[in-house]
Amino acid sequence: MIKFNELKVGDMVNVEFEGQMRVGEVIDLDREDKLVCVETEVQEFWYEPQHLFPLPITDAQLKSFGFEKIENADGSVKYMKEAFRILLHKNDDFSAFEMWYREDRRHITHPIFFHELQNHYLQMTKVELAQ
Repeated sequence: MIKFNELKVGDMVNVEFEGQMRVGEVIDLDREDKLVCVETEVQEFWYEPQHLFPLPITDAQLKSFGFEKIENADGSVKYMKEAFRILLHKNDDFSAFEMWYREDRRHITHPIFFHELQNHYLQMTKVELAQ
């Protein structure tokens, strides 16, 4: 489950509907009733937070959002999207990494989910991380 206050329009999440999980994008928030409108490949629908689940950060997910991957000789991996960078000290280990945009540098010391990365990206660049 994702906390309602963590969500922003544009965040990617997993939704559970009639026993099936689907990936979708948050397109609206009803703060009064604490409902989240998510658009999946099937439909857009309003969900309660207990039906929303976080997406892990993966290589495939980053690439689908336009990141370029560079593998360094020391075993580290850098993902780049324009001036935004993510540096993994070990390939495919998203449990601790660095990210930066211009002079704003952040050290992530615990696993985070894709919607949290999107929120960091928005805070740092002032632009939504979208496909």
